[in-house]
Amino acid sequence: MHNTGDSGAGSEIIAMVEHVLSDKPGDWRVSIVGSRENDSWEMKIEGPKGFERSYTVAGSAGEHEPAAIRDLILKLLPSST
Repeated sequence: MHNTGDSGAGSEIIAMVEHVLSDKPGDWRVSIVGSRENDSWEMKIEGPKGFERSYTVAGSAGEHEPAAIRDLILKLLPSST
């Protein structure tokens, strides 16, 4: 997590991401980078077998909340992992 502001929420988001991916096989990476120009964060998920997804997380839509990040990751992950 980079340039996202609130470090307290960042710690909670990291814990949720680790929990969501803890039972998924393979090497997973999630990066979340904030913008200095607006309230959007760019989230990128990379996983085994070339899996890659990107999503723009909008604060104005409530997507900066840890539970919202968790739900987005669950939707973006392939169902077979």
